Amino acid sequence: MEVIIQSDAKMIARIVADTVQALLARKPAAVLGLATGSSPLAVYDELAERYAAGQVSFARARAFMLDEYVGLEADHPQRYRNVIDHDLVSRVDFAPNAVQSLDGLAADLMEMCTAYEAAIVDAGGVDLQILGLGTDGHIAFNEPGSSLASRTRIKTLTAQTREDNARFFGGDIDAVPQHCLTQGLATIMSARHIVLVATGRGKAYAVHQMAETGVSAMWPATILQHHPHVSVLIDAAAASRLQLAEYYRQTYANKPSWQGL
Repeated sequence: MEVIIQSDAKMIARIVADTVQALLARKPAAVLGLATGSSPLAVYDELAERYAAGQVSFARARAFMLDEYVGLEADHPQRYRNVIDHDLVSRVDFAPNAVQSLDGLAADLMEMCTAYEAAIVDAGGVDLQILGLGTDGHIAFNEPGSSLASRTRIKTLTAQTREDNARFFGGDIDAVPQHCLTQGLATIMSARHIVLVATGRGKAYAVHQMAETGVSAMWPATILQHHPHVSVLIDAAAASRLQLAEYYRQTYANKPSWQGL
């Protein structure tokens, strides 16, 4: 796990966008994993700007979304399919149907989850997975206690996650669905490169747990310690509880230029 501390979200976004751009340059038909939430927004803004400038194309790429709420109507603005369309897909040149999402309105949710897993495998797996990090250590919607071997499935959201996400529902926690669909931890771990973005002091304790404590289902993001290629990009506030923060800064400052992310 490589921990990279930057001054702000814009600097983080440039590094992540550089990585996506380089991937698509060498592999135009790459498979991306897309997260929603506030963490990747600056990254998506940066990618949209680069697309508008003719620096990157998604025309041959495919993508899979991480998670979705169960039961939100198709046109609800917080349905994650609609969120990713607004934040990224409508602003670049993905081909029609190139971005696949979980369906929180499916008649058979379990069958749909099984088919989603198969679709990722059929696509050749995810080349680069973008992740955020919950304040309770969840990645995607794998809440504390999730099996480290879990696959795409239905989950019940914790009260903390619903409280955190209430800001997207006008501050009304009762409007946040109780259930969600999510790629499992083992599904996420199958990606070839994982890039996790976390900013703000509210994420500091979860970042510390993820990077500097033992692997535990109580802090699901700790499973990333077992992945061979994880890049964690955080700002100074999110790094404020790291015991090895200065070492991480030193390591990145002396990183060989040829190594990339």
